Amino acid sequence: MKILYLNPDRGIPVLGDKGASVHVREFVTAAAELGHEVVLACATLGSGNPAPVGRIVCLEYNASETELKAECVALGMPISALSDLTLRREVSRIAYDRTLPARLWAQLSSMGFRPDLVYERHALFHREGIRVARQFGVPRLLEVNAPLVDEQRRFRGLKLESEARLAEKDSYRGADAIVAVSDAVAAHVAGVLGSDQKVHVLPNGVNLARFGKHEGSAAVREKLGLGEEPLLGFIGSFKPWHGMMFLLEVFRALHELRPHVRMVAVGDGPEWETIRQRVSDCGLDQVVLLPGRVPHAEIPAWLDAIDVSIAPYLPHADFYFSPLKIIESMAAGRPVVAPQIGQIVDLIDDGKTGSLYAPGDAVGCAKALLDLIDLPDQCRLMGQAAEREAASHSWWHVVEQALSLAPTPALTRAVAL
Repeated sequence: MKILYLNPDRGIPVLGDKGASVHVREFVTAAAELGHEVVLACATLGSGNPAPVGRIVCLEYNASETELKAECVALGMPISALSDLTLRREVSRIAYDRTLPARLWAQLSSMGFRPDLVYERHALFHREGIRVARQFGVPRLLEVNAPLVDEQRRFRGLKLESEARLAEKDSYRGADAIVAVSDAVAAHVAGVLGSDQKVHVLPNGVNLARFGKHEGSAAVREKLGLGEEPLLGFIGSFKPWHGMMFLLEVFRALHELRPHVRMVAVGDGPEWETIRQRVSDCGLDQVVLLPGRVPHAEIPAWLDAIDVSIAPYLPHADFYFSPLKIIESMAAGRPVVAPQIGQIVDLIDDGKTGSLYAPGDAVGCAKALLDLIDLPDQCRLMGQAAEREAASHSWWHVVEQALSLAPTPALTRAVAL
């Protein structure tokens, strides 16, 4: 099958380290490895990691002042509203989306590529993937990873909320089938549509060829100046809801009981400097290591170096994530300690592939970590069980399941070609 993978979100650089970036690369690569011809059309290419298998069309575009003013008029707003930077960015997204079909059509025509299917990653203020699929007369599968309007309003600010919700509803309605990464996301989509008839839950996967090789541990530990002491690991974004400050306080108490234990927190983000300062203030510089950003291609070696992986998400009323860090840690043969929340309870078999604690319970988190530190043989067995469980979550399986949702005509047409 010829697949057009459409990622119109300028906040997701295809070659970046964000979980969303990894998701795009791995999905596209798995589809290509399964024998499909894939063209990835994206808004931002980025850098830092190898390109996925397949051809890439980067559709970077900055709307002119004239175009932005025209969008303001179309939205019924005064041109002076563009002086608000948040609103200006939102209008720019709308202008990007409006021009997308023509620009994409021109690129694909020059390549001689005509897809059998459009697979789109849902993005804020974007709905023109509907027109792209209609231009080619093919089905459109839509992947939804979060309730983006609510997320934007809560964490980053949103001025054109009514327009964002209208675009969201249009995008959902214009899909032949919708892939949601968690039950919470599926419930959100069903709430917008008023029905769950075309919504299907497919959690994130893992590239089994990258993880589970058990190589690189010695090199990472040598780089960190470590010996054989137990090493706890956090790998992810330093954003408030990821719980790194919570984890630091847990480790601070744990360190008083087990001073030989070390912790490494890999990644960066808005809280990184605050965490670094807190580590210094607590006198933990020698036992809490903050290497910063690490290319995703190197993450398997870092996971091999740690003994226990931690995903300390904070309590969340509607936890909608499908954490890559958990499934990748499991594939690397590491037990995961995490809160009993959302999709996590389906990923981790408590006491067998990892340990779950009540969300926000620092004592429960510390106890789970101590149990694994003090029982290394049990920790190793849990890691092996986690690795076996992860084998059923390959990206190949995710892609096959997603593509099976396409209406039959797309499949039969691909076979005929």
